[in-house]
Amino acid sequence: MKIGIIGNYGHNNNGDEAILTGILKQLIEELSIPNEDIIVFSNNPKDTEQRYGVKAVPIFHRKGPLLFSIMKTLKENYFIMRKLDAIIVGGGGILMDLYKWDGPLYATLGLLGHYAGCKVIVYGVGVGPIETKLGAFFIKQLSQKAFCISVRDEQSKRLLQALGVKRDIYVIGDPALYLAAPNEKKESRFVQKVAVTAVPYYNGKYWPTSNEQKYANYVTGMAKNLDQLIEKKNVTVTFFSTKYPQDVQVTKDIASRMKHSDRVTIIDENLHPNDIVSICASHDLVIGTRLHSLILAVVAKTPIIGVGYHPKVHHFLTFIRQTDRYVSVEELGMEPTSFVQIVEKMEKNWLDIQRETIQIAEQMREKAGEGIELLRLMGEKHVR
Repeated sequence: MKIGIIGNYGHNNNGDEAILTGILKQLIEELSIPNEDIIVFSNNPKDTEQRYGVKAVPIFHRKGPLLFSIMKTLKENYFIMRKLDAIIVGGGGILMDLYKWDGPLYATLGLLGHYAGCKVIVYGVGVGPIETKLGAFFIKQLSQKAFCISVRDEQSKRLLQALGVKRDIYVIGDPALYLAAPNEKKESRFVQKVAVTAVPYYNGKYWPTSNEQKYANYVTGMAKNLDQLIEKKNVTVTFFSTKYPQDVQVTKDIASRMKHSDRVTIIDENLHPNDIVSICASHDLVIGTRLHSLILAVVAKTPIIGVGYHPKVHHFLTFIRQTDRYVSVEELGMEPTSFVQIVEKMEKNWLDIQRETIQIAEQMREKAGEGIELLRLMGEKHVR
């Protein structure tokens, strides 16, 4: 069986690369699909091939004006898909239109696979926000034509249902939760080492709409909260990135506004998912703005605090029943002791929380593993 995978791959976003790592692990190790029978539609095919040892092709072909690029993309990818048996669309937050063209692009490619004769599996995706009629139209069309649909949280399921999708929608764990965990997580007596991720929230160099005041408020709020954590709890802070190099500049901006920057280390590297898991495992706590820093921290069996720059962060904490460890971006700017308050509450039962996190990691890996049975359906009763 020949399988194609469509998602936000080859963009130096190692949260998305963690998703692809998880999907490939499921296909190759659990379903015994040979590497040579897998094709990834990637923004950087050469990098994807080097990382994973599978074939990769461009997800989008640029040729002059946008219309010409779209036509060439559809033509080139259609002929590739005609040779495939199944297409996996996912995972990650790709069915949204915060970035205007993401939802329509991925949905159109999924629909193209359907019309090319493939079984299309929408797999472990996050849905929303959906704010345009165009995005809603294409996402609904894909959902209606797909062979099977699974999402990574209940809120995504409800959003598809609100669009009028009337069919079974399965909720599974994010595929990145299927990554290999460290053999042993050492317990600590209290929080000493804190790892942190940040995101260019409303920064014009990255965000779809620029609002430098919101960006400044976010950076200042993070700086004040981390300073308070250092002062009150005597911790050290290590910044790392899942989106490279964009997130590194944010961490430098935050550190430059901190009084205790001498207690801060910034990892200025393009970290692969397994490296991120190792970093999380070597710390007592991860404070994550990026969703997949939180997901990979759970893989590493490390307790987390989530910073809500996007609804998906709250969705994930709801999924693992830890909304008491959630801080909104707005709250950061108004309350400089938000992190301290949560950490002090956690430390009252710190050993229990660490052991609970190990249990959550095991449960979430099982939840991600539920998707394997959905993938197994690709090979059953296949008719071209």
